[in-house]
Amino acid sequence: MAKKSKIAKAKQREALVAKYADKRAALKAAGDYIGLAKLPKDSSPVRVHNRDRIDGRPHGYMREFGMSRLNFRQLAHKGQIPGVRKASW
Repeated sequence: MAKKSKIAKAKQREALVAKYADKRAALKAAGDYIGLAKLPKDSSPVRVHNRDRIDGRPHGYMREFGMSRLNFRQLAHKGQIPGVRKASW
């Protein structure tokens, strides 16, 4: 489980990216790099880091499922992820 402050900061960054997306795209298209530099740093989509949707774990993230490997394994064993079965050969 990640710290609550880290999860909150990640959500705040995602909100800033969404808020400034149109403005950032317009400034980029115009080539106004001075205007881009004046935007908040956290409004850049590069600064958003993928985190587990369940507990906020930053490492071992699986994009296809939106969760970390640990939660994926736990839910897959319970059969709660559609289309995923435990391999046996």
